[in-house]
Amino acid sequence: MSAAQPIPARHKNVNRAEVCDQNFIEFVQGWSGSPQRAPRGDEPVLPGTLCSAQDFLDLFESQLVSRHLDLMARVLRVKNKVFYTIGSSGHEGNAMVARLTRHTDPAFLHYRSGAFMAERFRKLPGMDPIMDSALSFAASKDDPASGGRHKVWGSKPLWVIPQTSTIASHLPKALGTAVAIEQARRIGHELPVPADSIAICSFGDASANHATAQTAFNAAQWTAYQKLPAPVLFVCEDNGIGISVKTPNDWIHASFSVRRDLDYFRADGLDLANGYEQVARAVHHCRTTRRPTFLHLRTTRIMGHAGTDFEIEWRSFEELMAVEASDPLLRSAAIALESGLYTRESLLAKYEDTRRKCFAAAEEADRRPKLDTLADVIAPLAPYSPHKVAAEAQRADHASRRLTAFGGEEKLPERQPPRHLAIQINNALHDLFCKYPEALLFGEDVAQKGGVYTVTKGLHKAFKNARVFNTLLDETMILGLAQGYANMGMLPIPEIQYLAYFHNACDQIRGEAASLQFFSNNQYRNPMLVRIAGLGYQRGFGGHFHNDNSIAALRDIPGLVVGCPSRGDDAAMMLRTLAALAKVDGRVSVFLEPIALYMTKDLYEPGDGQWLTSYPPPEQAMPLGEGRIYGEGANDLVIFSYGNGVPMSLRAAREIEKKQGWKVRTVDLRWLVPLNEAFIAEQARSARRILVVDEGRHSAGVGEGVITAIVEGGQGATPLRRVVGADTYTPLAGAAFLVLPGDADIVAMAAELA
Repeated sequence: MSAAQPIPARHKNVNRAEVCDQNFIEFVQGWSGSPQRAPRGDEPVLPGTLCSAQDFLDLFESQLVSRHLDLMARVLRVKNKVFYTIGSSGHEGNAMVARLTRHTDPAFLHYRSGAFMAERFRKLPGMDPIMDSALSFAASKDDPASGGRHKVWGSKPLWVIPQTSTIASHLPKALGTAVAIEQARRIGHELPVPADSIAICSFGDASANHATAQTAFNAAQWTAYQKLPAPVLFVCEDNGIGISVKTPNDWIHASFSVRRDLDYFRADGLDLANGYEQVARAVHHCRTTRRPTFLHLRTTRIMGHAGTDFEIEWRSFEELMAVEASDPLLRSAAIALESGLYTRESLLAKYEDTRRKCFAAAEEADRRPKLDTLADVIAPLAPYSPHKVAAEAQRADHASRRLTAFGGEEKLPERQPPRHLAIQINNALHDLFCKYPEALLFGEDVAQKGGVYTVTKGLHKAFKNARVFNTLLDETMILGLAQGYANMGMLPIPEIQYLAYFHNACDQIRGEAASLQFFSNNQYRNPMLVRIAGLGYQRGFGGHFHNDNSIAALRDIPGLVVGCPSRGDDAAMMLRTLAALAKVDGRVSVFLEPIALYMTKDLYEPGDGQWLTSYPPPEQAMPLGEGRIYGEGANDLVIFSYGNGVPMSLRAAREIEKKQGWKVRTVDLRWLVPLNEAFIAEQARSARRILVVDEGRHSAGVGEGVITAIVEGGQGATPLRRVVGADTYTPLAGAAFLVLPGDADIVAMAAELA
């Protein structure tokens, strides 16, 4: 029967998982070879192999556990007892990587890593890979990895950082972790893992083509080219297909074997006896040379992409038969029998005993409690300990380091005259670096140049290249590095040069950093403080890449904190709180800095200096969610705004008071995510009229959230209007001010309310 001919119904109706299961049984029953004398302990399982008898026995058991977890999932999914069927069948050779590495080597795993996990569970006593996996498959609240939030391969004691359905988004943070292991020595930071650890990152051949994967490979090569250590083991599990799209024959070898500064090794993941030494060589090379290493592991994929993938509908019967014949468990069974370690009877008994254990664990997991309240679901998403955060933010026990950094008592920033926003952010960053020796600041142009707007000027000189450094121009890798440093206990402060550039790398925050606490049940954290220069009003310079108001992209990320100062003293106190949130609660935050206000000195008239502020002493911090009120008690009109909108609203308020005879109160939100809805409602309660000034776009800003808080707070009947940007990109030159709200727009909208 050719591939072009219709497939008979008898083949279409066959369950391929059952076929693979039966293939193993029939293979063992039909084996007729002559076994050798059974090797013992450290003796080679077969002549000429590095894999010992004990290595093989453990690896084979891990393979069987992985396979029967897959088979169990396919059976019990139809009974709604299992909620995940992307399996590891055909990839069981990755158990070799687990055996030849340590449980303290941080691992970022592909979703076909059942055998890797089963093998790594051996590294610590008293752990049960079958029960732990069954709890995860069943989405049980008792799942030790995610608490029932997702089927993830993860373990806190085994240093497997949980991933969800990874394509390639985990590669940058794996490389970042490898770099962080080496960075710790340079800054004198105590690592949570041994100093010679390596980072392990597995992925499929199809995922290797993803832009996020390519940026990690490029950054690894870029790092090694400069003779900087980066001990990451990239494990490409090549099964030749991505869902239904075939990888061109030998593409991975052709693409990666010739890359400079990415050291290539090839191993047979279908044969434990043959592949063991090949994997061992790659691991040894990575650990001893500290260079990025690419392990091309040959695998196959049987039983389809997932339980819902009926391959017989799009693959020929002959092709399926050929793929199933390459099942690595058949080769392992042959080794078991040839070596004399198993007889046919004992091997089938082991196979069935493993099946029984997996089904028994699944039935027990089904009886365990599930997440049944919203509070339980979201508990690890955004932990907040306000009293502990306040105490940490106000902690000021670094006086001697401050004196050194600033150059003496008289040069301390709180002793200087009022300054503009950029200088006070700079002072606050110096303070944070004195307070937190583990703090690192990095990004494009942040070091010797001091940033595009000189906000980081002097930090490199004061704290040297080990703590303040330039990266390659790749936002994805900048945020990947940040996650790596966070994994190793440091306080990363990455800079994204413009808000528009964040879109290039958004998933590193949305899909990876901000989700880790949620999917690990708060066992793993990615504490970081991301600085992003952005927003508009730069007098028409730069166009939309440098005048980006897409704040909605940040507001859409669950668990993220976003602060946006409009003046220097607020900025300093907010930065202290954000750093404390990272240290105490492991939070991921964004500090959105309005570029147009960096150098602003005046408010109403040229030379009035009313937008300069004094530097707050280091023991002063701002609680999360606290706004600033201008004109307390003025109720005729209340204006809510943030960032550039605050000085605009204050200027407009003076004009409105003249024209309408009103008393105007202006409220600076300061914190954009989460919005302090109670504070907003309280400020609206006494208002006779309300204006919301939002420089975000009409259909995607902050104003919608403010208005919702007002309405749900019971003030929906109060006359209310919104002054907001247009739904368009920001053009060059004077045309920019046609799409951004201005002082006159606020005054005009107030007239409508009158």
